[in-house]
Amino acid sequence: MSQVRLQLQVLSSLFAFGVIVSTIGGCVEKPTATGSGVAGGRGKSPVTLLNVSYDPTRELWKDLNEAFIPVYEKENGQVLKIDQSHGGSGSQARAIIDGLEADVATLSIWTDTDALRKQGLLKEKWEETFENRSLPYTSTVVFVVRKGNPKGIKDWSDVVKKGVSVITPNPKTSGNGRLSFLGAWGSVVLNGGSEADAVEFIKKLYGNAPNLDTGARGATVTFAQKGIGDVHLTMESEAYLEVQEAKGDLELVYPTQSILHEPHVAVVDKVVDKKGTRAAAEAYLKFLYTKEGQEIIAKHYFRPTDAEVAKKVEGQFQPIKLFLITDLVPSWDEAQAKFFADGGVFDQVYEKK
Repeated sequence: MSQVRLQLQVLSSLFAFGVIVSTIGGCVEKPTATGSGVAGGRGKSPVTLLNVSYDPTRELWKDLNEAFIPVYEKENGQVLKIDQSHGGSGSQARAIIDGLEADVATLSIWTDTDALRKQGLLKEKWEETFENRSLPYTSTVVFVVRKGNPKGIKDWSDVVKKGVSVITPNPKTSGNGRLSFLGAWGSVVLNGGSEADAVEFIKKLYGNAPNLDTGARGATVTFAQKGIGDVHLTMESEAYLEVQEAKGDLELVYPTQSILHEPHVAVVDKVVDKKGTRAAAEAYLKFLYTKEGQEIIAKHYFRPTDAEVAKKVEGQFQPIKLFLITDLVPSWDEAQAKFFADGGVFDQVYEKK
């Protein structure tokens, strides 16, 4: 039995016994990591943080939590517990807006995090809170194919060929889905194609998609476990995990170019001020920029932003030309309005497929 299948069965059992509590747009995993009960913590009340994140970061945050908790407890003499919630990035943002009390939001897409600011949950200029515009790591979209790559998929142009079945999440709910859409769009307009050409390309891509999961991990299960599809458009970190757990049945393919993924992190100001957890939440996100935090990030195939750690691990990432969202449109807000809002390009194309 594969590790992924075993993990799914374990998750099902945990749901049955109430260990994992369902939330809008994801699940809160209880407990992800618990405090060690340091002696110095007896004089202070325990602190619990909720990290609301997107799908492919489950394993990353589990390791980061286990590393950070003893550091925090030793420095502060206070027991700390961290719960996680995961799902499609857009769904997770809506869950926070609807009342899920996230201490930190570590979502996939800038517009999802900034939607919290627009609702008064984050302070203005929240991106300036932490180093590197509150970006402790980056990623990109790559391809996963079946053993031997029987459909000969090497670049974006191959995923729209007749007879190629494409697995990708829904860009209305998933950050991975939006980035895959934008990677495909950029492969046309940044190589001499017109916007009309890009629309036709996108129409063919989603015409090849048998279904659209709501989040990245659901798409991974569809492709890797259910055996549906010839190519999976997914985040680099998820692709490595998927291929490793397939034990030779899947292969990773890098297109010649793809979009730079910038998943910002943020303290949810309104929540931490209400709960009195700001100090712990800020310390938690600052830990991501330490050498230990950056090395854990690299271990999970997210691209660290610390120059020294990035140079140390550069060999584990294949060369790829990365473009920015601003190479396509002036801002993420405009990308959201043009491509993914109700009646936008995606709706126009997907309704007509």
